[in-house]
Amino acid sequence: MSERKHLTERELEKLIEAARDSRNAARDRCLLLLMFRHGLRVSEACGLKLSQVDIESRVLHVARLKKGLSTTHPLRLDELRAIKTWLAIRAKMKADTDAFFVSERRRSLSRVTAWLAIRNYGEKAGLPLPVHPHMLRHGCGFALADQGADTRLIQDYLGHRNIQHTVIYTAANPARFEKLWR
Repeated sequence: MSERKHLTERELEKLIEAARDSRNAARDRCLLLLMFRHGLRVSEACGLKLSQVDIESRVLHVARLKKGLSTTHPLRLDELRAIKTWLAIRAKMKADTDAFFVSERRRSLSRVTAWLAIRNYGEKAGLPLPVHPHMLRHGCGFALADQGADTRLIQDYLGHRNIQHTVIYTAANPARFEKLWR
């Protein structure tokens, strides 16, 4: 069997916990949570603008890359808390950019920095496989399938134009057969 390409919700929690004492804890914990919950690609997360995060309306405007369909997602309370914590720190940095996630140099967070941070948190958390950012996006798809979301809904949520990119999440979920033969 090939190596698993997604993280579970429990593994996400361990990653977020591993980021707790880092120099960029608030930013990275927010990054990890939003990437997992909203199925963000690393480039989508690093390209996120302040205007896409609407705390008042409690929504995230997701601009998909790779010709994906952009969507608006609701933000949950734990996400809003993480966002507010990060934005308070970001405001003190006086960054001269509209990027939501910024580096210590007050510039847009780079894909490489995000990639290395996620890999390092995976190692620090003692996860049984090498972690990379796309595992958070795949984790989102599998978590939604586990919650019983249908393939079309997951397709829309992740911004897939082609449903063939989405069926991997629902096809692998044995819970979809639970109601058969009753």
